[in-house]
Amino acid sequence: MTGRRRAVLIAGPTASGKSALALAMAQGQSGVIINADSMQVYDTLRVVTARPGPEEVALADHRLYGSVPAASRFSTGQWLSAVGEVISQTGDAPLIFVGGTGLYFDALLNGFADIPEVPAEIAAQVQQEIQALDARQRLALLQREDPLAAARLKVVDPQRLVRALAVKRATGRLLSSFQDDKQAGALAGFDIERMVLDPDRDVLRKRIALRFAAMFVGGAVEEVQALRALDLDPGLPVTKAIGVREIGDWLDGVIAQDEAITLATIATHQYAKRQRTWFRNRFGEWPRRGLA
Repeated sequence: MTGRRRAVLIAGPTASGKSALALAMAQGQSGVIINADSMQVYDTLRVVTARPGPEEVALADHRLYGSVPAASRFSTGQWLSAVGEVISQTGDAPLIFVGGTGLYFDALLNGFADIPEVPAEIAAQVQQEIQALDARQRLALLQREDPLAAARLKVVDPQRLVRALAVKRATGRLLSSFQDDKQAGALAGFDIERMVLDPDRDVLRKRIALRFAAMFVGGAVEEVQALRALDLDPGLPVTKAIGVREIGDWLDGVIAQDEAITLATIATHQYAKRQRTWFRNRFGEWPRRGLA
């Protein structure tokens, strides 16, 4: 025994059983489960984002789930700050971080740049300006505006481009310059156990298909209706959750229910593939486990 406070980090692709494993660990250790998924932080979409349900939450202390209004933009820096508050509030209880957002784990262990919050109107303006750009054009634009940030990214998706350009406009500094001024990680002095759940690909595909079909009849449709009723800016992160567009198209009569389920399942498969690639490239030394 080291006498140090314990932290368990459970990463992995969607539908790999991370939440079930975290719950089992928390019950066995009287631990606190902390969300490390960038979509599960938002309210309104519990079913769509596969947040733990009331039954699971009743069995262990869960933090940072559904705690952010859907109308907000919640950055990695804000998540790390919220983690700091949880650490200070939970005494010596073991902490179990669980989720599929690699940047959260990276920030947790290695620190994160203290980037000022960008006004929503600036981000919205940039979003509008770049919405017609394809992948090649996005990369070229970022190379002109912030060559170092462009060199660090394998894929310049719209959200990352908006972030880089909005930070530059709001602060006069390059995003890459902030990233070079990282702060310390939040788990200094902890006894840390790391793991990546890495199930067989075919098994994961079947789990994804079954899960989204169950979501569709288990409350996901009502959640998307509630989200649409908020009349949010379509550029907000929560509107990008897998299933929102597909269910919305079905509600509008654009596609059939079966097609909506199929398209959302395909999008989830693609997302899981990106997650696995990220964890393999960045957390290659972490121990691997099969399905939980």
